Amino acid sequence: MHPFQELIEKFNQDFDTSHFPSQPASLYEPSEYFLKIGGKRIRPVLCLLGNELFSDLHPDAFLAAKAVELFHNFSLVHDDMMDEANLRRGQPTVHTKYDANTALLVGDIMVIRAYEYLQPIQSNHLSKILGLFNQTAREVCEGQQLDMDYAKRTSVSMDEYIHMITLKTSVLLAASLQMGAIIGGAGEHNCSHLYEFGKKLGIAFQIQDDYLDAFGDAAVFGKDAGGDIKQNKKTFLLIRALETANPEQLKALNALLTSDPADKVEQVLAIFKDCKVDAWAEALKQKYMQEALAHLEAIAVVEARKKPLIDLANYLMNRNK
Repeated sequence: MHPFQELIEKFNQDFDTSHFPSQPASLYEPSEYFLKIGGKRIRPVLCLLGNELFSDLHPDAFLAAKAVELFHNFSLVHDDMMDEANLRRGQPTVHTKYDANTALLVGDIMVIRAYEYLQPIQSNHLSKILGLFNQTAREVCEGQQLDMDYAKRTSVSMDEYIHMITLKTSVLLAASLQMGAIIGGAGEHNCSHLYEFGKKLGIAFQIQDDYLDAFGDAAVFGKDAGGDIKQNKKTFLLIRALETANPEQLKALNALLTSDPADKVEQVLAIFKDCKVDAWAEALKQKYMQEALAHLEAIAVVEARKKPLIDLANYLMNRNK
């Protein structure tokens, strides 16, 4: 068993190389640029951890992990375009540094490369891996569409938001774990619980992400401070504030959602704090974390093999970027 930090290093050594040909440079240089600005690499490491939960690390797990990371980066490149975000991981986004057409193609070529990495996986696992990967890719796109749809609506329920987040964020974490488990020879019972662990962890992860977007240090977080607030994005924090605000707070918040004053972020954050959504978000995050750990507990393997996953989950819940 490897600590998750060591698996991140192992994956980085394997991944931090050229994934594309040299020409046309106008397509492949922006692709390599985005991959080289790094990231937490959580999803591919979940794939490796899912594999090592049931067996020794298999080379196929690294292929699946690379496919997962490329798919994730595709989604980020396109997400940045839709959100008109200027920064990703503290660096200019692809459409900002280059242009929108290039960013569109960069995302496309990353998906194609992801499938190329999946192709050599052993035939006895490939069908399940491809089925899971395709299902997940479709669900991530559905979640992104719902995210854009919700941005146009005046109200979104908490249940609707959690459904969207499950599709946009959680299923890729869950699938990463399950792909590794399939390669490791896990049975249906264990795969099912590991997938649910990933889904619950993904929701807790998004709660932390929403919190950091609002209250985190932009220099550390690597994104524009209050980016979700500036775009009126429906988040755990905004939905909770709209549900719990008193009439005066609700009037002020609705006014801010239909205007763009220079101090919009500061005003919205003040209302969030008055409504105590920061403390509520922490409690909700812990709820989903405990539900995730209950599914991990139900997996029939030696407890010591679960420790790297528990350590990673705790790291994700206490991160500041």
